[in-house]
Amino acid sequence: QVQLVESGGGLVQAGGSLRLSCAASGRPFSMYVMGWFRQAPGKEREFVAAINWNDARTSYADSIKGRFTISRDNAKNMVYLQMNDLRPEDTAVYSCAADQDRSIRALLGQSLFYHYWGQGTQVTVSS
Repeated sequence: QVQLVESGGGLVQAGGSLRLSCAASGRPFSMYVMGWFRQAPGKEREFVAAINWNDARTSYADSIKGRFTISRDNAKNMVYLQMNDLRPEDTAVYSCAADQDRSIRALLGQSLFYHYWGQGTQVTVSS
């Protein structure tokens, strides 16, 4: 069992930056594929980024490539999402998720392969 708690969301102007954090409790965190997803009002949840459990391989949605960076600190049970050059279309609730099966499909962003989800943190980007 893993509990995930996100933080770091807020209101930012277009072009600004935010760093989201996801604190995980439960073990072993280091063996989970971790991902970030987002959901805007009236839209489906979409994949943002994921990071592998052991070799730090990452994957990103095309819409955020070059602007967002996912990272993890297994010693601290934390995963981060650094978001730069934010745009109004990035406005959404951002949630982190954990995959206990270390699935390549999870790493590639398929949400059905994630087992645990946080409650989310709101990110609002003003124009």
